Amino acid sequence: MESNHKSGDGLSGTQKEAALRALIQRTGYSLVQENGQRKYGGPPPGWDAAPPERGCEIFIGKLPRDLFEDELIPLCEKIGKIYEMRMMMDFNGNNRGYAFVTFSNKLEAKNAIKQLNNYEIRNGRLLGVCASVDNCRLFVGGIPKTKKREEILSEMKKVTEGVVDVIVYPSAADKTKNRGFAFVEYESHRAAAMARRKLLP
Repeated sequence: MESNHKSGDGLSGTQKEAALRALIQRTGYSLVQENGQRKYGGPPPGWDAAPPERGCEIFIGKLPRDLFEDELIPLCEKIGKIYEMRMMMDFNGNNRGYAFVTFSNKLEAKNAIKQLNNYEIRNGRLLGVCASVDNCRLFVGGIPKTKKREEILSEMKKVTEGVVDVIVYPSAADKTKNRGFAFVEYESHRAAAMARRKLLP
């Protein structure tokens, strides 16, 4: 059911949907909602190179909850080419107050942080922008102490995708046992985030 509730920028729910449709038509990017996030691009139309290297993603926080891509994309486009934007969404269709934007190179990401941090997106609402912590490693506790590294690696590869390595520390008292936890290294931040969602109840 379409909502006519007015948002902070004065647009109703149906107007918001129309604004998002207009944005997609203008840019040719895809907009897909999956796993509690809405993904714009990734890759953008006509992109046939590898994804941007690490260090190209920024975190944008303090977003008004009723703000969407139609307001944020034009702002980011002024700074550089957007490879992808991921906006975290709640069950009511509002954003969770933050998004991640990946630019095509590190310089654009750096400029975006400079220009957008403390930017007044709406009256009295300042954005909080910083480099995204591109963390590819997960801490996994509750591992049986008798398990060997190879067994843990094999098990993690069965239940999650993109596992690169497992780091296990031996127990100080008994070197044949582990300490009951491990760090699992993934091929990308995305793979680590998806694994975290899968592993958390």
